[in-house]
Amino acid sequence: MINIITALVILILVGAAITYIVRAKKKGAKCIGCPAAGSCSGNHHREDARKCGCAHTQNK
Repeated sequence: MINIITALVILILVGAAITYIVRAKKKGAKCIGCPAAGSCSGNHHREDARKCGCAHTQNK
């Protein structure tokens, strides 16, 4: 019984994460975890992209 409950909790968490990602992508977010995701340029190799707060993820 505890295995079923654990599996259901994991499935709910994974489903919620997938739903969050899909909704964020539909809104046009380039960097989902970024606080300024809606206005993020997505060009992390440029110096001015550091303004969005997510430049550390793909700094090239």
